[in-house]
Amino acid sequence: MNIGIVFLTAFLILMIGIGFWGMRKTRTLGDFFLGGRTLGPWVSAVAYGTSYFSAVIFIGFAGSQGWQFGLNALWIALGNAFIGAGAAWLVLAKRTRRQTQNLEAMTMPEYLQERYGAKHLKPVAASVIFFFLLPYSASVFKGLGHLFEMVFHIPYDIALLIMIGFTGVYLILGGYFAIAVTDFIQGIIMFLGAGCMIWVLTGQGGGLMEALRKTAENYALHVPPESRPSALTVASLVFMTSFGTWGLPQMTQKFYAIKNEKVIPKAAIVTTVFAFVIGIAAYLTGAYAHVFFTMDSVPKNAMGAILYDSIVPTLLTTRLPEILLALILLLVLSASMSTLSSLVLVSSSAVAIDLAPICADPKTGKDRSVAMMRFLSAVFVIISYFISRFQIGFIVTLMSLSWGVVSGAFAAPYIYGLYWKRVTKAGAYAGLFSGLIIDIVLFFVLGASKSPLAASIAIVVPFIIVPVASLFTKAPDEKLIDKAFEKL
Repeated sequence: MNIGIVFLTAFLILMIGIGFWGMRKTRTLGDFFLGGRTLGPWVSAVAYGTSYFSAVIFIGFAGSQGWQFGLNALWIALGNAFIGAGAAWLVLAKRTRRQTQNLEAMTMPEYLQERYGAKHLKPVAASVIFFFLLPYSASVFKGLGHLFEMVFHIPYDIALLIMIGFTGVYLILGGYFAIAVTDFIQGIIMFLGAGCMIWVLTGQGGGLMEALRKTAENYALHVPPESRPSALTVASLVFMTSFGTWGLPQMTQKFYAIKNEKVIPKAAIVTTVFAFVIGIAAYLTGAYAHVFFTMDSVPKNAMGAILYDSIVPTLLTTRLPEILLALILLLVLSASMSTLSSLVLVSSSAVAIDLAPICADPKTGKDRSVAMMRFLSAVFVIISYFISRFQIGFIVTLMSLSWGVVSGAFAAPYIYGLYWKRVTKAGAYAGLFSGLIIDIVLFFVLGASKSPLAASIAIVVPFIIVPVASLFTKAPDEKLIDKAFEKL
């Protein structure tokens, strides 16, 4: 893998260079967290797409869903592209940018506080982000460390330090501007790598129609009917990974930072195309495992259980030429680093901006605010390392809960806040706590294997609870509503 090491070295040097460039453009807290709200459609769209997909989809999800779902896994890719990406931009971006500017809010907790006039809502929301998104970022680091251990034969601890070190450097130096620019470069790598990967594998499978036929035929042989996922399981996974992103702070932050509302239609198209190519390439690669593996050759542990996380890495290392494999490694690295940087930035902002508001107060001086944000970003990167290195059972549970809890807590209060003037402070609190509690309870009642269903229920139920609670509580202040909905 000499070519891979050369590619990797060049890639990491470029990322650090962009970090130093971004540092020159980062003078205020708004610059650090939102890039000064100056980003155009291409950079914004690709930043959204790269934050959407990490090593989890290429290694874990592609292998497990591709093998267990077969071609049905492609429904996830379609949902991610048209609902999670395109529709999110068209439905949320304009109102999110307008209201966050009207309310002078930079984060999801800050938006919820200002939108509902609820001074205690910000620290509550920030605590949810801190406790659930930070472990999620650590899980991405963990997956990336194991991948480099497998491919480059670098000890896991060292690989983890390398990845965390480089991600931390360009994030701490350049803030969101550096993240967005690096995301754009990483997005190009992801797009090209995914296209080349699926093109080569499809050719080795006998062409598209033949490869699809073999996939469907062998899936019927490899996975007995009683082991196949139900339509409800497929639907809940599509819903969780598609509509669920509408409530994730690391995704909605991209709408805050766009240059103006004119970029939204173009960004929606770019994001949809990007997500479509990445999603189809990832899940189709996982489904192609049925073409290239038999029940005897598919990776298994000593007890005979299928190692889903090893399916895609084994497939790629045995089927792709060295130079393309090196590009795919950069693809996975790009996907992970972009997701990680967004997660760490949002997690650190939960403390720097939301829990310690003195850091965001202009009276304290811009240098102090930016310095504190950089310091906390470094602290969160270090915490992510220790979480990744020492897999404590409680932390692992938080990782599994993260997506459903965060989206369940925020989606309804956030989306209703954008469109409905009558929603109240009590309704927002009810929506946040109901989503949070429902997902945690159902996760343990239904079991981890049913976590997509638990998350889907936790996302949907608050959309019923918020209006009911709002209609039975005092209407919001008219001045607050006029301010939030100005020019909308």
